[in-house]
Amino acid sequence: MVADIENEYKKFPELKKDEVLKLMDWCKRQPHLPNLTELEIIIYYHSCYNSFATTKSCIDTALTIRTHCPDFFANRDVLAKDVEAQMNRLLFTPLPGLTPDGYKVIYSKLMDSDPSNFVFADALKLYTMVCDLCIMDEGTANGHIIVMDMNGVVFGHLAKLGILTMKKFMFYLQEGMPVRLNGLHFVNTVSFMDKVLALMRPFMKRELLDVLELHSTVESLRKHVFPEQLPNEYGGRAGTFDELREKTYNHIKENRDFFLREESERRVNEKLRPGKPKGAGDLFGTEGNFKKLEFD
Repeated sequence: MVADIENEYKKFPELKKDEVLKLMDWCKRQPHLPNLTELEIIIYYHSCYNSFATTKSCIDTALTIRTHCPDFFANRDVLAKDVEAQMNRLLFTPLPGLTPDGYKVIYSKLMDSDPSNFVFADALKLYTMVCDLCIMDEGTANGHIIVMDMNGVVFGHLAKLGILTMKKFMFYLQEGMPVRLNGLHFVNTVSFMDKVLALMRPFMKRELLDVLELHSTVESLRKHVFPEQLPNEYGGRAGTFDELREKTYNHIKENRDFFLREESERRVNEKLRPGKPKGAGDLFGTEGNFKKLEFD
């Protein structure tokens, strides 16, 4: 299922079709960029608050990240062993409906709390897959909020959070993910949240820090979402954790071709980029710049 283009214009009348078509034409004239569909342009344009110049920059940045960050954007075959392993160990799912503010919620939770089974980069790869399909299915929204349930997270998971991997993902989240990110919520926070945030904060812009919220229980999250949107285990009616996982990952598997096409067709050709080609170092710096984080 792909979002209906005409409905996107109805949802947000400020989306101007002539501007979207101009952006499509601009894309076609960039030798290093792939041609994007009208829906894809709408999604980027809306995420950039209908700024023509910002959208052009965002498209280039997003596709460049996808090209030079194989950690999250290569080998995204739903039948691959690393992807299947994460589906068994993690729950990443859009919650049904929209919040009172018209935001879409992406919910995350560990289903396997053994840190020896946790692979940070593979987990983030699966997360981007869930988000990509959700965005294409549902189109634009007033905004998106990320809810990360810390239940089951133990201190041993911290050792698995690579600094460069975190930097890459936070950069994509803020500069390349085509959504209006209006909230980052940690629920069921753990005693070592200060150490988790110490790893993240250096890579967070002020705008993201301003919408970061910590919730010691699910109860305080309820002012941001409709209670019925929450999983059954938290008093909602969205379905149980297992039901949500089965529904989301079955949908991912049914759309295997979407991910295979995306990986082959939505990348930058650096040989054709006007001016100097870009590499991973231009986006993220080098891994040698980061010292190993020590936790007491």
